Amino acid sequence: MDGAARTFRIGALAHRNFRLFFYGQGISLIGSWMQSVALGWLVLDLTNSAFAVGLNQALRSLGVLLCTLYAGIVVDRVDKRRLIVLTQALQMAEATALGVLVLAKVIAVWQVMVLALGFGLVNAFDIPARQAFLVELVGKRDLVSAIALNSSMFNAARIVGPAVAGLLIGVAGVGPCFLANGVSYLAVIWGLVAMRLPPFERRPASESGWEAFRVGVRFIRSDRRVLSLVLLVAVMSVFGYPFLVLMPVFARDVLHRGAGGYGALMSSVGVGAMIGALGLAIAGGRVPKGSTMLVGAGAFCVLLIAFTAVPRFGADLVLLALDGCAMIVTTALANTMLHFCVLLIAFTAVPRFGADLVLLALDGCAMIVTTALANTMLQTLVPDEMRGRVMAFYAFVFVGMAPFGAFQAGLLADQVGAPAAVALGGAVCLAAIAVATWRVPALRLTP
Repeated sequence: MDGAARTFRIGALAHRNFRLFFYGQGISLIGSWMQSVALGWLVLDLTNSAFAVGLNQALRSLGVLLCTLYAGIVVDRVDKRRLIVLTQALQMAEATALGVLVLAKVIAVWQVMVLALGFGLVNAFDIPARQAFLVELVGKRDLVSAIALNSSMFNAARIVGPAVAGLLIGVAGVGPCFLANGVSYLAVIWGLVAMRLPPFERRPASESGWEAFRVGVRFIRSDRRVLSLVLLVAVMSVFGYPFLVLMPVFARDVLHRGAGGYGALMSSVGVGAMIGALGLAIAGGRVPKGSTMLVGAGAFCVLLIAFTAVPRFGADLVLLALDGCAMIVTTALANTMLHFCVLLIAFTAVPRFGADLVLLALDGCAMIVTTALANTMLQTLVPDEMRGRVMAFYAFVFVGMAPFGAFQAGLLADQVGAPAAVALGGAVCLAAIAVATWRVPALRLTP
């Protein structure tokens, strides 16, 4: 890496190893989103049950909930690159097995559920390993850029993958989608193998697995900034981010836009998240992480509550899109919250469909910036020898607890309606952010 490389590449992309990982993962993520669409269609076709579709998704997260804390101990003791190659190969096997079973016309629901459970168990090791591996590829200086670029790639794939899957399912069915995903894993595996890394030096395990876990817990509890970040991510995962689960309800029952409106709402979130992540990647280390994360998270909550109070579809979309965008701009330009509040008030008076889309895009933008900065702060605050364990806690609260968030959001929406459920969730998150800002001043001062 040198000055010339930085002139032409954004932050982390100046590192050869990260470029191999980034481009390989980009191809693989497109395949993963293709499988996600095909899997929902397959389970619905086999069972004609929305519950079965939800159960399959829950099983794919169950392994993270049950095993990721133990996985963090393993990640701290093994060669992360070899572990990721193994987890990616196992996930490739799962996708290939689904494709073969579908094309052979012997697929059954129980097979899909068993493979989903296996995928979740593998993912419990894959998530903390990949998160902890990033700092080895770019160092702490470019970590914000690396995490933001990964987020942008994830959301770009969320736009491309489902579109390709929809066309492929219409022409050839779901089987080729699974096989295409299986093949796509070769890109990230090749990238990992092609990296030039120093030889792995195994640290002697002077403590048992249980004691290593307790050391990780003690570290999290001893640093108020780390503990606050973990708790904030947990609250946002359970009460804030499940607004996405209720988007079909908003589209059909609140905004009366049907499937097309649902697609537009979700696409807005993805576009806003991608733009926000790219903005954060460009801003890089110039961003004051602590204050920006808190202001961005607060903006996300305020705009989320405003979204539920505006009944017009166009204004809703723009406001939610700008919610995500607000967080990115706040991140890049520091304290511009007032500008977004003014724009928010202006948009509530605009009933156009375009305004609604901007709102959801900004909401996605805010969400990505909050999670990316929380991730970065955790990785920079933790010692290298405990990074796997701390990132396992991050995966546990962010991914493993997501099903609880979806459950509470659905249950509450049935009782008081989707707008009230989302607004209450936003209010809970806003209260948690306020408490963290007040009780842990060191958090907002984190550079």
